[in-house]
Amino acid sequence: MIRLQQCRKYFHRGSVNQVLALDDVDLSIDGGDFVTVIGSNGAGKSTLLNAIAGCFPLDEGRILIGDIDVTRWPEYRRARYIARVFQDPLLGTCPSASIEQNLALALRRGRRRGLGRGVRAAERRLFRERLARLGLGLEQRLPDRVGLLSGGQRQALTMLMATLVRPQVLLLDEHIAALDPRTARQILLLTREMVEQEHLTCLMVTHNMKHAIDLGNRLIMLHQGRIILDLRDGEKQRLTVDGLVERFYQAQGETLASDSLLLS
Repeated sequence: MIRLQQCRKYFHRGSVNQVLALDDVDLSIDGGDFVTVIGSNGAGKSTLLNAIAGCFPLDEGRILIGDIDVTRWPEYRRARYIARVFQDPLLGTCPSASIEQNLALALRRGRRRGLGRGVRAAERRLFRERLARLGLGLEQRLPDRVGLLSGGQRQALTMLMATLVRPQVLLLDEHIAALDPRTARQILLLTREMVEQEHLTCLMVTHNMKHAIDLGNRLIMLHQGRIILDLRDGEKQRLTVDGLVERFYQAQGETLASDSLLLS
């Protein structure tokens, strides 16, 4: 479903602040894979997701979605295939628009938009049905502005918007990091349910090693822009947090820059 071939990305290239954020990354992800991505600060986690989403051009390498080479495609063109949920609950929605208007925009992702009713009666029925599954009562609040919702409600809505039209790739960039622990658990359960029910191909960046172990069928660890661990299925399921830290030491031969972040 996704292939990255010898991808390299510099920031501030040629200056004293030059950073090699992705260092010859080769990665192949099958359809239906749920991949958790971990690493210390500056390891390249968000850069990896940004590269797939098309937020910047690569300096070297290729990115393919299915059999389509999207390396030179801008972000808006890749949006036909890629959905994304960010860390900040304020991103990914329009706060001044209503819940139903935000969902109507999500429903038209990747399609041409002409003149006509913004929200149709049949769409409202669909929206109520999908919102009811969240168990937050939002199906009764379709006309309400999204800016009135709590952070957890907005993040749940963003998850629904991202999957309303089934994406080929779902990118989750620390999407529970800004939430309180109780809300974060709810969104994490919702994430697992949505990915499994829709059989989505998903990459989820997290700082929480326990979440990285518990969710998905594959785990990759980044360090200094390189993939240093790639664990799948049974090997991943047998992991413990202590075991994963030990695997890092074995792979890299050095201590983590910030154990406290990875072990949060």
